Amino acid sequence: MKRGGVVKRGGVVKRGGAMRRRAPAWTRRSDAQLLDTRLCDLRLPFRGSAVHAHIARLYRELAARGIAFRPHAWWAEEWFSPDGVPGFAVPFYLAHPRLTRLERKMTGLVEGSNANWQMRILRHEAGHAIDSAYRLRRRARYRALFGPASRPYGQQYRARPASRHHVQHLGEWYAQAHPTEDFAETFAVWLQPHSDWRRRYAGWPARRKLEYVAELAGEISRQRPALRRRERIEPLADNTRTLAEHYRRKRRAERHRHRALADRLLRRVFAPAAAARAGALPAATLLRGMKARLRATLERLPGADRYTARQLVRLAIERCEQLQLYQRGARRTLLPRLRAALVRMARGYIAGSALRLRL
Repeated sequence: MKRGGVVKRGGVVKRGGAMRRRAPAWTRRSDAQLLDTRLCDLRLPFRGSAVHAHIARLYRELAARGIAFRPHAWWAEEWFSPDGVPGFAVPFYLAHPRLTRLERKMTGLVEGSNANWQMRILRHEAGHAIDSAYRLRRRARYRALFGPASRPYGQQYRARPASRHHVQHLGEWYAQAHPTEDFAETFAVWLQPHSDWRRRYAGWPARRKLEYVAELAGEISRQRPALRRRERIEPLADNTRTLAEHYRRKRRAERHRHRALADRLLRRVFAPAAAARAGALPAATLLRGMKARLRATLERLPGADRYTARQLVRLAIERCEQLQLYQRGARRTLLPRLRAALVRMARGYIAGSALRLRL
Protein backbone atom coordinates (compact mmCIF):
# COMPACT_ATOMS: atom_id res chain seq x y z
CA MET A 1 0.00 0.00 0.00
CA LYS A 2 1.38 3.42 -0.95
CA ARG A 3 0.58 6.41 1.24
CA GLY A 4 2.40 9.77 1.37
CA GLY A 5 5.58 8.46 -0.27
CA VAL A 6 5.80 5.45 2.10
CA VAL A 7 5.45 1.91 0.77
CA LYS A 8 4.74 -0.90 3.29
CA ARG A 9 5.33 -4.54 2.44
CA GLY A 10 5.17 -7.30 5.08
CA GLY A 11 6.57 -5.30 7.99
CA VAL A 12 9.26 -3.57 5.89
CA VAL A 13 8.94 0.16 5.38
CA LYS A 14 10.40 1.85 2.30
CA ARG A 15 10.90 5.59 2.62
CA GLY A 16 12.70 7.65 0.01
CA GLY A 17 14.18 4.57 -1.68
CA ALA A 18 15.69 3.11 1.54
CA MET A 19 14.45 -0.15 3.05
CA ARG A 20 13.89 -0.12 6.81
CA ARG A 21 12.45 -2.97 8.89
CA ARG A 22 9.57 -1.89 11.09
CA ALA A 23 10.18 -2.40 14.83
CA PRO A 24 8.27 -5.40 16.23
CA ALA A 25 5.22 -4.63 18.37
CA TRP A 26 6.84 -6.17 21.48
CA THR A 27 9.52 -3.45 21.50
CA ARG A 28 6.84 -1.00 22.68
CA ARG A 29 5.66 -3.18 25.59
CA SER A 30 6.48 -2.49 29.23
CA ASP A 31 8.93 -4.78 31.02
CA ALA A 32 6.05 -6.63 32.71
CA GLN A 33 4.28 -7.15 29.38
CA LEU A 34 7.48 -8.22 27.65
CA LEU A 35 8.22 -10.76 30.38
CA ASP A 36 4.82 -12.35 29.67
CA THR A 37 5.80 -12.83 26.02
CA ARG A 38 6.78 -16.31 24.83
CA LEU A 39 10.27 -16.63 23.38
CA CYS A 40 8.94 -18.20 20.19
CA ASP A 41 6.60 -15.22 19.69
CA LEU A 42 9.51 -12.78 19.44
CA ARG A 43 10.02 -14.03 15.86
CA LEU A 44 13.57 -12.78 15.62
CA PRO A 45 15.18 -12.58 12.17
CA PHE A 46 18.85 -13.54 12.10
CA ARG A 47 19.76 -11.89 8.82
CA GLY A 48 20.23 -8.16 9.25
CA SER A 49 21.02 -8.35 12.98
CA ALA A 50 24.25 -7.02 14.48
CA VAL A 51 25.22 -10.61 15.35
CA HIS A 52 24.79 -11.61 11.70
CA ALA A 53 27.32 -8.92 10.73
CA HIS A 54 29.78 -10.19 13.35
CA ILE A 55 29.37 -13.76 12.08
CA ALA A 56 30.18 -12.51 8.57
CA ARG A 57 33.35 -11.06 10.08
CA LEU A 58 34.07 -14.44 11.70
CA TYR A 59 33.73 -16.12 8.28
CA ARG A 60 36.23 -13.66 6.82
CA GLU A 61 38.69 -14.48 9.61
CA LEU A 62 38.30 -18.20 8.93
CA ALA A 63 38.84 -17.64 5.21
CA ALA A 64 41.97 -15.61 5.91
CA ARG A 65 43.32 -18.63 7.80
CA GLY A 66 42.51 -20.97 4.91
CA ILE A 67 39.44 -22.60 6.49
CA ALA A 68 36.52 -22.83 4.08
CA PHE A 69 34.04 -24.34 6.56
CA ARG A 70 31.32 -21.99 7.82
CA PRO A 71 29.61 -22.98 11.09
CA HIS A 72 25.91 -22.13 11.12
CA ALA A 73 24.26 -20.19 13.94
CA TRP A 74 20.76 -19.80 15.37
CA TRP A 75 18.92 -17.97 18.16
CA ALA A 76 18.50 -19.80 21.47
CA GLU A 77 18.42 -18.98 25.18
CA GLU A 78 22.19 -18.90 25.63
CA TRP A 79 25.58 -19.39 24.00
CA PHE A 80 26.36 -23.06 23.33
CA SER A 81 27.70 -25.44 20.69
CA PRO A 82 26.17 -28.92 21.05
CA ASP A 83 28.45 -31.94 20.78
CA GLY A 84 28.24 -33.42 17.31
CA VAL A 85 26.69 -30.31 15.73
CA PRO A 86 28.95 -28.15 13.53
CA GLY A 87 27.35 -24.89 14.57
CA PHE A 88 26.42 -22.85 17.63
CA ALA A 89 23.54 -21.05 19.32
CA VAL A 90 23.51 -17.32 20.04
CA PRO A 91 21.48 -15.82 22.93
CA PHE A 92 18.30 -14.07 21.82
CA TYR A 93 18.97 -10.93 23.86
CA LEU A 94 21.60 -9.88 21.32
CA ALA A 95 18.96 -9.70 18.58
CA HIS A 96 17.53 -6.31 19.55
CA PRO A 97 18.49 -3.40 21.88
CA ARG A 98 15.15 -3.76 23.73
CA LEU A 99 16.02 -7.35 24.67
CA THR A 100 19.58 -6.37 25.57
CA ARG A 101 18.27 -3.75 28.00
CA LEU A 102 15.93 -6.29 29.60
CA GLU A 103 18.77 -8.81 29.98
CA ARG A 104 20.93 -6.22 31.72
CA LYS A 105 18.08 -5.26 34.04
CA MET A 106 17.23 -8.86 34.94
CA THR A 107 20.76 -10.26 35.32
CA GLY A 108 23.13 -7.30 35.54
CA LEU A 109 25.34 -8.78 32.81
CA VAL A 110 25.01 -9.01 29.02
CA GLU A 111 27.46 -11.63 27.78
CA GLY A 112 28.81 -10.45 24.44
CA SER A 113 27.33 -6.96 24.71
CA ASN A 114 30.09 -5.18 22.78
CA ALA A 115 31.74 -6.01 19.46
CA ASN A 116 35.11 -7.05 20.89
CA TRP A 117 33.59 -9.33 23.53
CA GLN A 118 31.16 -10.82 21.03
CA MET A 119 33.92 -11.63 18.53
CA ARG A 120 35.92 -13.37 21.25
CA ILE A 121 32.93 -15.58 22.07
CA LEU A 122 32.21 -16.24 18.39
CA ARG A 123 35.78 -17.40 17.79
CA HIS A 124 35.47 -19.71 20.81
CA GLU A 125 32.17 -21.18 19.58
CA ALA A 126 33.63 -21.58 16.09
CA GLY A 127 36.37 -23.70 17.67
CA HIS A 128 33.74 -26.03 19.15
CA ALA A 129 31.86 -26.21 15.83
CA ILE A 130 35.00 -27.04 13.83
CA ASP A 131 36.00 -29.63 16.45
CA SER A 132 32.64 -31.33 15.79
CA ALA A 133 32.65 -30.83 12.01
CA TYR A 134 36.01 -32.55 11.51
CA ARG A 135 35.78 -34.88 14.54
CA LEU A 136 39.10 -33.55 15.75
CA ARG A 137 38.68 -34.89 19.29
CA ARG A 138 39.09 -38.42 17.98
CA ARG A 139 42.71 -37.76 17.02
CA ALA A 140 45.41 -39.16 19.28
CA ARG A 141 47.43 -35.92 19.21
CA TYR A 142 44.36 -33.90 20.24
CA ARG A 143 43.78 -36.21 23.21
CA ALA A 144 47.46 -36.09 24.18
CA LEU A 145 47.56 -32.28 24.21
CA PHE A 146 44.11 -31.33 25.47
CA GLY A 147 42.85 -34.50 27.14
CA PRO A 148 39.91 -36.79 26.28
CA ALA A 149 36.65 -35.09 25.33
CA SER A 150 34.86 -37.86 27.24
CA ARG A 151 36.07 -36.44 30.56
CA PRO A 152 32.98 -35.44 32.60
CA TYR A 153 32.23 -31.76 33.09
CA GLY A 154 32.41 -30.81 36.74
CA GLN A 155 30.05 -28.30 38.34
CA GLN A 156 33.12 -26.28 39.25
CA TYR A 157 36.75 -26.39 38.23
CA ARG A 158 39.73 -25.35 40.26
CA ALA A 159 41.52 -22.72 38.20
CA ARG A 160 45.28 -22.38 38.44
CA PRO A 161 46.01 -18.75 37.54
CA ALA A 162 49.76 -19.34 37.32
CA SER A 163 49.45 -22.25 34.87
CA ARG A 164 51.18 -21.85 31.51
CA HIS A 165 49.65 -24.99 30.07
CA HIS A 166 46.53 -23.14 28.93
CA VAL A 167 45.88 -20.00 26.90
CA GLN A 168 44.01 -17.05 28.40
CA HIS A 169 41.12 -15.79 26.33
CA LEU A 170 37.60 -15.45 27.76
CA GLY A 171 38.62 -14.94 31.38
CA GLU A 172 38.32 -16.98 34.58
CA TRP A 173 40.99 -19.30 33.08
CA TYR A 174 38.16 -21.00 31.19
CA ALA A 175 40.51 -23.17 29.12
CA GLN A 176 41.10 -25.18 32.30
CA ALA A 177 37.41 -26.12 32.61
CA HIS A 178 37.46 -29.11 30.21
CA PRO A 179 39.53 -30.50 27.31
CA THR A 180 37.02 -29.30 24.70
CA GLU A 181 37.01 -25.81 26.25
CA ASP A 182 40.81 -25.89 26.18
CA PHE A 183 40.70 -26.62 22.44
CA ALA A 184 38.05 -23.95 21.74
CA GLU A 185 39.99 -21.32 23.70
CA THR A 186 43.24 -22.27 21.95
CA PHE A 187 41.52 -22.12 18.56
CA ALA A 188 40.10 -18.66 19.38
CA VAL A 189 43.53 -17.29 20.33
CA TRP A 190 45.03 -18.73 17.12
CA LEU A 191 42.18 -17.33 14.96
CA GLN A 192 42.21 -13.77 16.32
CA PRO A 193 43.80 -11.44 13.74
CA HIS A 194 47.16 -9.94 14.75
CA SER A 195 47.19 -11.94 18.01
CA ASP A 196 50.97 -12.56 17.80
CA TRP A 197 50.50 -15.79 19.77
CA ARG A 198 54.00 -17.04 18.97
CA ARG A 199 55.55 -14.19 20.92
CA ARG A 200 52.80 -13.97 23.57
CA TYR A 201 53.11 -17.66 24.50
CA ALA A 202 56.82 -18.14 23.87
CA GLY A 203 58.19 -20.55 26.48
CA TRP A 204 54.71 -21.67 27.55
CA PRO A 205 53.64 -25.33 27.19
CA ALA A 206 50.40 -23.86 25.78
CA ARG A 207 52.31 -22.81 22.67
CA ARG A 208 52.50 -26.48 21.59
CA LYS A 209 48.70 -26.51 21.52
CA LEU A 210 48.61 -23.37 19.39
CA GLU A 211 51.13 -24.85 16.97
CA TYR A 212 48.99 -27.97 16.75
CA VAL A 213 45.90 -25.90 15.92
CA ALA A 214 47.87 -24.17 13.17
CA GLU A 215 48.86 -27.59 11.78
CA LEU A 216 45.26 -28.80 11.94
CA ALA A 217 44.06 -25.74 10.04
CA GLY A 218 46.45 -26.59 7.23
CA GLU A 219 45.07 -30.13 7.10
CA ILE A 220 41.36 -29.37 7.23
CA SER A 221 41.69 -26.64 4.61
CA ARG A 222 42.09 -29.50 2.11
CA GLN A 223 39.37 -31.74 3.58
CA ARG A 224 35.58 -31.87 3.53
CA PRO A 225 34.04 -31.86 7.01
CA ALA A 226 32.77 -35.21 8.27
CA LEU A 227 29.63 -33.52 9.65
CA ARG A 228 27.79 -30.95 7.54
CA ARG A 229 24.18 -31.11 8.71
CA ARG A 230 22.58 -27.80 9.71
CA GLU A 231 20.82 -29.12 12.79
CA ARG A 232 19.57 -26.57 15.34
CA ILE A 233 19.32 -27.62 18.97
CA GLU A 234 16.76 -25.89 21.21
CA PRO A 235 16.05 -23.09 18.71
CA LEU A 236 14.15 -20.09 19.97
CA ALA A 237 11.41 -20.59 17.37
CA ASP A 238 10.37 -23.80 19.18
CA ASN A 239 10.66 -22.42 22.71
CA THR A 240 7.27 -21.80 24.33
CA ARG A 241 8.61 -20.50 27.65
CA THR A 242 7.87 -16.88 28.51
CA LEU A 243 10.73 -14.49 29.20
CA ALA A 244 9.69 -14.49 32.87
CA GLU A 245 10.06 -18.28 32.99
CA HIS A 246 13.40 -18.03 31.19
CA TYR A 247 14.79 -15.60 33.76
CA ARG A 248 13.47 -17.63 36.68
CA ARG A 249 15.29 -20.70 35.33
CA LYS A 250 18.42 -18.67 34.72
CA ARG A 251 18.36 -17.25 38.24
CA ARG A 252 17.92 -20.71 39.78
CA ALA A 253 20.87 -22.05 37.80
CA GLU A 254 22.98 -19.07 38.85
CA ARG A 255 22.10 -19.59 42.52
CA HIS A 256 23.06 -23.25 42.20
CA ARG A 257 26.47 -22.35 40.77
CA HIS A 258 27.03 -19.75 43.48
CA ARG A 259 26.16 -22.24 46.21
CA ALA A 260 28.46 -24.89 44.72
CA LEU A 261 31.39 -22.46 44.67
CA ALA A 262 30.62 -21.27 48.22
CA ASP A 263 30.43 -24.84 49.53
CA ARG A 264 33.78 -25.79 48.01
CA LEU A 265 35.56 -22.73 49.40
CA LEU A 266 33.99 -22.84 52.85
CA ARG A 267 34.87 -26.52 53.29
CA ARG A 268 38.52 -25.56 52.86
CA VAL A 269 38.29 -23.07 55.72
CA PHE A 270 36.05 -24.86 58.22
CA ALA A 271 35.81 -28.42 59.54
CA PRO A 272 32.80 -30.75 59.17
CA ALA A 273 30.99 -31.72 62.36
CA ALA A 274 32.58 -35.19 62.40
CA ALA A 275 36.11 -33.72 62.37
CA ALA A 276 35.55 -30.71 64.64
CA ARG A 277 37.40 -30.59 67.94
CA ALA A 278 35.47 -30.51 71.22
CA GLY A 279 34.15 -27.05 72.02
CA ALA A 280 34.67 -25.69 68.49
CA LEU A 281 32.29 -22.89 67.60
CA PRO A 282 29.87 -23.31 64.69
CA ALA A 283 31.21 -21.53 61.60
CA ALA A 284 27.94 -19.62 61.19
CA THR A 285 28.35 -18.19 64.71
CA LEU A 286 31.88 -17.02 63.89
CA LEU A 287 30.70 -15.40 60.65
CA ARG A 288 27.90 -13.54 62.40
CA GLY A 289 30.43 -12.12 64.85
CA MET A 290 32.66 -10.90 62.01
CA LYS A 291 29.99 -9.63 59.63
CA ALA A 292 31.01 -5.98 59.72
CA ARG A 293 34.71 -6.68 59.04
CA LEU A 294 33.95 -9.16 56.28
CA ARG A 295 31.50 -6.81 54.55
CA ALA A 296 34.06 -4.00 54.66
CA THR A 297 36.62 -6.27 52.97
CA LEU A 298 34.22 -7.18 50.18
CA GLU A 299 32.96 -3.64 49.59
CA ARG A 300 36.50 -2.59 48.63
CA LEU A 301 36.62 -5.05 45.71
CA PRO A 302 36.23 -3.63 42.17
CA GLY A 303 32.66 -4.16 41.00
CA ALA A 304 31.30 -4.84 44.50
CA ASP A 305 29.01 -2.67 46.58
CA ARG A 306 27.23 -2.80 49.93
CA TYR A 307 24.40 -4.93 48.59
CA THR A 308 26.81 -7.46 47.07
CA ALA A 309 28.79 -7.68 50.30
CA ARG A 310 25.64 -8.29 52.37
CA GLN A 311 24.42 -11.00 50.00
CA LEU A 312 27.77 -12.79 50.03
CA VAL A 313 28.11 -12.83 53.80
CA ARG A 314 24.51 -13.93 54.16
CA LEU A 315 25.07 -16.76 51.69
CA ALA A 316 28.24 -17.87 53.53
CA ILE A 317 26.35 -18.00 56.85
CA GLU A 318 23.48 -19.99 55.30
CA ARG A 319 25.82 -22.49 53.68
CA CYS A 320 27.85 -22.95 56.89
CA GLU A 321 24.63 -23.76 58.73
CA GLN A 322 23.42 -26.13 56.02
CA LEU A 323 26.78 -27.95 55.82
CA GLN A 324 27.19 -27.98 59.64
CA LEU A 325 30.71 -26.55 59.53
CA TYR A 326 32.79 -25.67 62.61
CA GLN A 327 35.84 -23.64 63.48
CA ARG A 328 39.14 -25.18 62.42
CA GLY A 329 42.31 -23.85 64.06
CA ALA A 330 42.95 -20.60 65.89
CA ARG A 331 40.85 -17.58 64.99
CA ARG A 332 43.91 -15.47 64.08
CA THR A 333 44.89 -17.97 61.36
CA LEU A 334 41.33 -18.68 60.29
CA LEU A 335 40.38 -15.06 59.51
CA PRO A 336 42.85 -14.54 56.61
CA ARG A 337 41.74 -17.82 55.01
CA LEU A 338 38.10 -16.88 55.43
CA ARG A 339 38.66 -13.47 53.85
CA ALA A 340 40.46 -15.09 50.91
CA ALA A 341 37.56 -17.53 50.41
CA LEU A 342 34.97 -14.74 50.45
CA VAL A 343 37.02 -12.65 48.01
CA ARG A 344 37.16 -15.64 45.64
CA MET A 345 33.40 -16.07 46.01
CA ALA A 346 32.87 -12.38 45.29
CA ARG A 347 34.97 -12.45 42.15
CA GLY A 348 33.00 -15.41 40.85
CA TYR A 349 29.74 -13.65 41.63
CA ILE A 350 30.76 -10.34 40.09
CA ALA A 351 32.01 -12.07 36.94
CA GLY A 352 28.87 -14.16 36.58
CA SER A 353 25.97 -12.00 37.70
CA ALA A 354 24.81 -8.92 39.58
CA LEU A 355 23.82 -11.05 42.57
CA ARG A 356 20.13 -10.45 42.20
CA LEU A 357 18.93 -13.57 43.94
CA ARG A 358 15.20 -13.08 43.32
CA LEU A 359 13.19 -12.47 40.18
